[in-house]
Amino acid sequence: MAQAALSSKPSRQLHLTEESAPVDASLTLYKALADSVRLQILRLLKNDSFGVLEICRILDMRQSALSHHLKILANAGLVSTRREGNSIFYRRAFIAQDDEFREIKKCVYEDMDRIQLLEQQQSIIESIHLERAELSLSFFDKNADQLREQQGLIVKHNDYCQSLHDVIESLGLDASASVMEVGPGEGLLLVELAEKYSNLTALDNSSEMLEKARSTALAEDHSSLHFILGDTQVAKKSLLRYDLIIFDMVLHHISSPAETFSDCAELLSDGGYLLVADLTNHDQDWVRESCGDLWLGFEDSDLIAWADKSGLAATDSAFLSLRNGFQIQIRVFKKETLVSH
Repeated sequence: MAQAALSSKPSRQLHLTEESAPVDASLTLYKALADSVRLQILRLLKNDSFGVLEICRILDMRQSALSHHLKILANAGLVSTRREGNSIFYRRAFIAQDDEFREIKKCVYEDMDRIQLLEQQQSIIESIHLERAELSLSFFDKNADQLREQQGLIVKHNDYCQSLHDVIESLGLDASASVMEVGPGEGLLLVELAEKYSNLTALDNSSEMLEKARSTALAEDHSSLHFILGDTQVAKKSLLRYDLIIFDMVLHHISSPAETFSDCAELLSDGGYLLVADLTNHDQDWVRESCGDLWLGFEDSDLIAWADKSGLAATDSAFLSLRNGFQIQIRVFKKETLVSH
């Protein structure tokens, strides 16, 4: 009897420990949500990722105080991080299907999304996006003549162009389809697309690079292309719609990829496609200075999340590993056709 009594105590202690685990997780989550600053942070990260110093600017907070809040949010599984060189960027954590707190987190995100940002905060966010865009634009304006050499340090067009064209061919678009390439660079892909499609547009916010693409197209006797100076925000003003929009090694130069996905959803015709060819996430920070990259590639889950929020469905994908250790991902997203009743 005494032996039985002694052996039962550890079992009861183990049982209590197992029962307390979900309770502790609940407390961690509720503690993270029980603070107005942390809720503001979640609101800021609706569609974008920001570095610590950027969030400090937006919320007018000291870095030490903000880091404390971010740590609590991270422990609760509400934000996740990605390293961009020497900087760490924060975004909302994706909610897994088997997350026991999925419905709570989903409701919190939806509630936060209904709250309008303060005018001053929105103004600072726009300034941050503008600063990012100006860094990229400045690089291309200064290095237009060396672009191919600079980008060749990472990947050459010939390394993946056949796979890219295979994916494009698989979409089954007619020769009359309306196609836009964003950031055509020197026009290598542009002239290849001009062989397939008669209604082709090139969009670039660098006048230097747009002229280079135009010269390349004219040299190959493609004079009917349409050229637009600006970004996707500018393209929307034209009220044109496209069956295919292509970003070929360009998205990592764009200040807010999430907003760009949203713009593309508006620019696409029903049933149209967004094709993104870019690097997967990497840690080679030297590409910022050498190649003007704002982002060190992208996680597959980031692209899917931005597409989903914009009403685009992920379809085909391909991943190509390069000899220098980089990896290219080719992703296709489709705008579903609206069904009228």
